[in-house]
Amino acid sequence: MPYAHITGWGMTVPRKILTNDDLSKMVETNDAWIREMTGIRERRIAAEGETSATLGADAAFKALSVAGVLPTEVDLIICSTSSPEHIFPATACLIQDAIGASNAGAFDLLAACSGFIYALNMAAQSIRTGSIKTALVIGSETLSRFTNYKDRNTCILFGDGSGAFVLQASEKPGGVMGSVMHSDGSGGDFLSLPAGGSRHPASEVTLHTGMHFIHMDGKEVFRFATRVMAQATLEAVEKSGWKAEELELIVPHQANRRIIEAAARGLKMPMEKFVVNLDRYGNTSTASIPIAVVEAVQTGRLKSGTKAVFVGFGAGLTWGALAVEWSGPIQPERAIRPEWYRPFARLRSFVRRLLRLLEGLFFGREL
Repeated sequence: MPYAHITGWGMTVPRKILTNDDLSKMVETNDAWIREMTGIRERRIAAEGETSATLGADAAFKALSVAGVLPTEVDLIICSTSSPEHIFPATACLIQDAIGASNAGAFDLLAACSGFIYALNMAAQSIRTGSIKTALVIGSETLSRFTNYKDRNTCILFGDGSGAFVLQASEKPGGVMGSVMHSDGSGGDFLSLPAGGSRHPASEVTLHTGMHFIHMDGKEVFRFATRVMAQATLEAVEKSGWKAEELELIVPHQANRRIIEAAARGLKMPMEKFVVNLDRYGNTSTASIPIAVVEAVQTGRLKSGTKAVFVGFGAGLTWGALAVEWSGPIQPERAIRPEWYRPFARLRSFVRRLLRLLEGLFFGREL
């Protein structure tokens, strides 16, 4: 079977910064308390017109550029998001259209903050079975749209952003080596967005009672997260045939620094082995791991041959980990800049919409 390598990566975050001091003017809190409890000092907030699809498409273009892959060469797009553009159509389909990936199937995956791990595993397994050769996995969030800025327990946590990976088939050993995925629906109430689905459709009641905002039992989520992070990391290492001492880098979901420190103690590993950037972005849910990975590559912490584990947890409850032997682009000599496709993708989308309109005008009467 071929190996599934991560050959391209990209991230996009909004320009607007919301600091702890800014939040202290909106809700009863302060910078010192937020830093002590979470490790966060600022987060990014999407501007009007920025959505999970637009941020995701931008990160996707960057990842394709690094990999030297054209949008038309992508076989599958998976968008993991907790803040989709719509219930349907899938945000992945909107991204597929925006980047001009005309040969790709596309779907969304919902597993909350664990979703990027789940999506990477799905894409890697598709490659390992030989059903596809190239996949684009995206984590994209605009959680600020679902954040109650009167609730100091949640508004201090969440930020917006996106990250994307290109995965490609290769005979070269390495890439995604092993993964684990777990869930426990009995804890589904600990972290949820109650309304907007079939159980609580939008109504005056759901609007007035704040059911379209994120609800969280912080103590229960903290207790759950500190228990599963180390466990999932070791499971992924074992599945890969590695020994724990071979693990060089851990990229955790960026939710709370105290949770990451607890995982380090559980693994008996120094914090120097962990990538931590939540102080600048907050909790970006499915985007947190790819954003952290991109910055680890940029700073030289993640390079060819590095044995790393990506590990996350989230609502559901869900958790999982994925072990990767990092390699980088497998065709670096291919100087392609897929972002040049952006205007062509827009033109293609316009033409397809126009043809659909004309088809309706000329043939709709017969239906």
